[in-house]
Amino acid sequence: MTALLTFRDAIARHAHGDGTFATALPGVTLIRCASPTLPMPVIYEPTVCFVAQGRKRAALGERVFHYDPASYLVATVGLPVMGAVVEASEAAPYLCMQLDLDPALLGELTLQHPRPLPAAMDDSAGLTLGAMTSPLLEAATRLLKLLDTPQDIAPLAPLALRELLYRLISSEHGEVFHLMARTDTRQAQIARAILWLRANYRDASRIEMLAEVAGMSRSSFHAHFKAVTAMSPLDFRGQLRMQEARRLMVGEGLDAATAGHRVGYDSPSQFSREYARLFGLPPARDAQRLRQPD
Repeated sequence: MTALLTFRDAIARHAHGDGTFATALPGVTLIRCASPTLPMPVIYEPTVCFVAQGRKRAALGERVFHYDPASYLVATVGLPVMGAVVEASEAAPYLCMQLDLDPALLGELTLQHPRPLPAAMDDSAGLTLGAMTSPLLEAATRLLKLLDTPQDIAPLAPLALRELLYRLISSEHGEVFHLMARTDTRQAQIARAILWLRANYRDASRIEMLAEVAGMSRSSFHAHFKAVTAMSPLDFRGQLRMQEARRLMVGEGLDAATAGHRVGYDSPSQFSREYARLFGLPPARDAQRLRQPD
C-alpha cells in the first residue's frame, strides 16, 4: 500500500488538473481525470497503462477490459478502443501512467532474456491485462520519481526504463511482450496489415489486399485478424473512419456530410446509420453534444 501511495503521489505532483501530460521521460505520459467520463474512441498504440488510482474501462469490439491499481493494460498493436473512466472523483481522481513501448529496446531485452512461447499465444488478443506486482510497481515509481530531479533524467532514465521493461517481460504475463518483439509470428503479420489499414482506411480496400500485406490467405487472415483485434477488418476500418469523422466534426467544425465523405463514405445515409450504431447518436447531434458538454 505504501508503494502504491508513493506512485500515486508521484503522478499527482506532475499532473496538475485534468488532462493528458507529456513528460521529460521518454515515452511516459501522465493522465488525470476527476470524474467519470463517457465512452470515447481512441487509438491505443503499443503501450502499457499503469493505474495509480481509480478505474477505467476499455472496449475492443465486444471484449471489455477493466483495469485499476491491481492490474495494468497492454496494447500490443495499434487498436481503435472505446475508453471510459468509470471510477474517479475530485477527492480521488483517476491517475494513470502510460508508457509507450520502444520496439528496439523491447527486442533487445527479450533477446537477452528469452522465454518459450506457447503456440496458442500467437493468436492472443491485441489488448490484454496483467497483474500488478510489487517489483513492477516499485520499478514504475523509480522511473516516475526522476521527474522530481530533472538533472537525473538523462543519466538514469534509460536504466530505470530498462528495469521496468525487464520486470514486464519476466513477469507472469511476460509472454505478451516477448510475442510483441518477434517478427516471425502471425500477430506480427496482422500488425503489418493494421499499419497499412490505418494509413489507407479512407479507401475501399478489398480483404484480398490486406491479406496480401499480411502474407496470408484470405480465410486465414480474416480469422487471425479477428483473434487479435476482436473485430473483422471491415469493422476495424469502420471504427477508424468514425473516429476521424468525429474529430473532423468536433475539432474542425465540419458538417456530417462533409466529414463522412472525407473519411470515405459516398452515401451520407450509410455514414449516419453506421455512426449512430457506434456512438449512439446521429453525427450532427453527437458532435453538438461534444462541443457543448453539460
